[in-house]
Amino acid sequence: MVPEGRPDGAGAGEESARLQAAGSVRKGCDLLANSQHGCLQSRRAQIHQQINRELRMRTGAENLYRATSNARVRETVALELSYVNSSLQLLKEELEGLDGNVDADQPQSEGVTVPMIPLGLKETKQLDWATPLKELISGHFGEDSASYEAEIRELEDLRQAARTPSRSEAGLELLTAYYNQLCFQEARFVTPARSLGLLFHWYDSLTGVPAQQRALAFEKGSVLFNIGALHTQIGARQDRSCPEGTSCAVEAFQRAAGAFSLLRENFSHAPSPDMSPASLSMLEQLMTAQAQECVFEGLLLQAPVAPRDCLAQLHLAQEAAQVAAEYRLVHQTMAQPPVQDYVPFPWTTLVHVKAEYFRALAHYHAALALCDGAPVAEAELPALEQIFLGLPASSEPRGPALPQEQEDRRKLGKAHLKRAILGQEEALRLHAVCRALRRVDLLQVVLAQALRRSLAKYSELDLEDDFCEAAEAPDVRPKTQRRPEGRAPSFSRVKVADIFHRLGPLSVFSARNRWRLAGPIHVARGEGGFGFTLRGDAPVLIAAVVPGGRAAAAGLKEGDYIVSVNGQPCRWWKHADVVAQLKGVGDEGVSLQVLTLLPGAEPPGSGDRRPALGALLRSQKECGWETPGPAQASPRPLLGWNRKAKRGKAGRRLSPAPHP
Repeated sequence: MVPEGRPDGAGAGEESARLQAAGSVRKGCDLLANSQHGCLQSRRAQIHQQINRELRMRTGAENLYRATSNARVRETVALELSYVNSSLQLLKEELEGLDGNVDADQPQSEGVTVPMIPLGLKETKQLDWATPLKELISGHFGEDSASYEAEIRELEDLRQAARTPSRSEAGLELLTAYYNQLCFQEARFVTPARSLGLLFHWYDSLTGVPAQQRALAFEKGSVLFNIGALHTQIGARQDRSCPEGTSCAVEAFQRAAGAFSLLRENFSHAPSPDMSPASLSMLEQLMTAQAQECVFEGLLLQAPVAPRDCLAQLHLAQEAAQVAAEYRLVHQTMAQPPVQDYVPFPWTTLVHVKAEYFRALAHYHAALALCDGAPVAEAELPALEQIFLGLPASSEPRGPALPQEQEDRRKLGKAHLKRAILGQEEALRLHAVCRALRRVDLLQVVLAQALRRSLAKYSELDLEDDFCEAAEAPDVRPKTQRRPEGRAPSFSRVKVADIFHRLGPLSVFSARNRWRLAGPIHVARGEGGFGFTLRGDAPVLIAAVVPGGRAAAAGLKEGDYIVSVNGQPCRWWKHADVVAQLKGVGDEGVSLQVLTLLPGAEPPGSGDRRPALGALLRSQKECGWETPGPAQASPRPLLGWNRKAKRGKAGRRLSPAPHP
């Protein structure tokens, strides 16, 4: 993202539009609260609050247990701890039921597809921005904090709306807009030595355990986590019975994997389990596996395979084996500590079911290729042996070749079908073990259909006089034509304007810089002009002062920034605007207010002013910041902004003060 500020002077029209937009956001939140998704989010919030209360009680009981030496008190406290832990377990099981209800986010379509795993959004408490921001605005920036109540209210409304976004592109835009605003606030109000003083409180998405930090980076990381989680919900809701739906699902799961990868690489101090490196790595693997599954489904839809197309069936077998391999890796990750301690059990079971299901599906397509496929040419044998035996293509002898006789092919296909049936029966058994998955009828339908199809094919191949069983069928070698990689969220596609743009350009007016205001300083026009030269835009800089001139006598110095001309704020004015204003003054001279940066302040144009979560966006080329120039008021103050073309230092002008 290339955030840009807005110039001053937008007027009452813009302020009215901003307030109307904020009211629309609040109204949208009220409507959303009445929807099914809003009810689910509300129930999650209630469970989180109950968990938080039980955790506080447990902490107090544990402290009392450690502090007392009275045996009776210790016995009473131990009993109370057992009650609290039981309540916590019940609440966490209910939360797992909400998070593991994979059927809730499934699309309503005619096609039957395997359910996906969506991730619940992190919940948070309300936040009071007003107190710390008003203290900074009045104390550091020297402004009247009461005049910024509309901006503070706009920021609070945006955060409130981002707590319950809709499961759509509009919800993603809302979260991204809030994230981009956090980048502005971090650059303007936060320094390495001083935070905002706010306590950001978020609940863990997987366990409901509360976590809190004073770092604004925790707020940004939690919003980025919700961006990834919302992508998973959008991907799970796609109608994958059509090619368009599978493509959208692949894109959504890729974006989710990219968000979790970005968070894992740059957020090093995770206060909650769901944002730990191990958890984020697991989520990244899970979303990549689900994207791979959608790729396989898309191949089935885009190019229906003729039953006698041997190579096409074998390629589908490889694609299914690739999906199974991805899910096996995810299951291994979920089964290892510390991830196994907080991943919902329905997730682990569903991933295991999918690994067995797709491995069985690979054997099923291999059996179709052998039994129904036409005899292949000798030139295609190396490709077939690579699929079945994993052998490299070579002109030298490769050992046992695939059978070419119809009877031998039938026996080998029957062996693959047997492995397919065993795998599908195992998937059904695992499905029956998990109480949460037993309620997902759609999954049982898919597994039962696959088993019936394999049994029907096996009955066709099972001859009465067949007393010779074939050897164990080999594994199908995983391979894919398209491996979906994680894609980072596109922050630049949601354009926002800095809510606190009236404070001035970020290059100068930020908490990182210290300055001194001087003025109004009256400068009369002399024979040689005012006696200084100007450079740059927003704000305009005094590049040089003529020794002995009128400006030097008035006290102006090289490096001062002009922030007011004859009482008019000009922090956002361009170089040409200031020059034109100076040219228009008469012999009475001009009254200037200037700002001088104090030692230790960052000079404009240096340092990293990009939005950062650690080094979160440094790999994004679009995240370099620049000084904005005047632009028109945005018609969408929450989601709209105006892009300004980049200009290097070479494009800046050095002009003398105007002559009489």
